[in-house]
Amino acid sequence: MKSWSDKEKRRRMTAIAGILRERYPEVRCALEYDGDPWRLLVMGSLSAQCTDARVNLACRDLFAHFPDAAALANAPLDAVEADIRSCGLYHTKAKNIIGASRMLIGEYGGRLPDRMQELLRFPGVGRKVANLLLGDIYHMPGVVTDTHCIRICGRFGMYPEREKNPLRVERILSPLIPPEEQSDFCHRIVWFGREVCTARAPDCAHCPVAAAGLCRHAALTRAAEKGI
Repeated sequence: MKSWSDKEKRRRMTAIAGILRERYPEVRCALEYDGDPWRLLVMGSLSAQCTDARVNLACRDLFAHFPDAAALANAPLDAVEADIRSCGLYHTKAKNIIGASRMLIGEYGGRLPDRMQELLRFPGVGRKVANLLLGDIYHMPGVVTDTHCIRICGRFGMYPEREKNPLRVERILSPLIPPEEQSDFCHRIVWFGREVCTARAPDCAHCPVAAAGLCRHAALTRAAEKGI
C-alpha cells in the first residue's frame, strides 16, 4: 500500500477527528485535576511511565496531605515519596513535583505560565506535559504525544507503526490535525485507545475509523485475511 501525501493525511486526520468528536462529544482529561492548573502540573509529571488511573489514585492522598502549591513546596521529601510510591520512579518524581511547586510559587506567583519555553523549565515537564497544560488550561493548540496517541496514529497510517519518538510524532501530527481540534483530539484518542484500539487487540471489526476506510492498519489486516 503506497504512502499518502501530506494533503491526503490532513484530509484523513480531519475526518478521523470528526469521527472521534461524534463518539466522544463531551471529552475530558483522564487526569482528575478538578480544573486546578497546579494539580495538572503535578499529575502530568507523575504520569510518566504510569497509568492515569494510578496517578488519580495516588493523588487522592497526595492532595489531601498537600492541598496546594505552597504546601507541596514545603513538604518533606519522604512524605511525598510515600504518597506517590505507586507511580514508579518516586524518588525523582517527588523531587520534581516539590521543585515545580517551589518554582510556581517563587518565580510565577502561583500562576502557571502560558508559554512552552517557560513550562519546559519546570522539573519533570517535557513537551508532552507542556502541551497538555497549554491545551487544557489555556486552550492553545498542541499535540500530546502519549502512548495512546503514538500507537494509534501510527496504526491510522500517519507514520510507520514502529515510530515511537514523541517529538518526531508531534512534528508529524501538528500540521495534520486542525489546531482547534488538537487538545480535544488528544483526550479523545486516549478514550478511544482504551475502548476500541487497544494495545494488544485493536477491535477493528467495531471501529468507526476502520468502517470509514480511514485506518491503514485495518485495511492491511483485512487484505492479509483475504490473502491479497
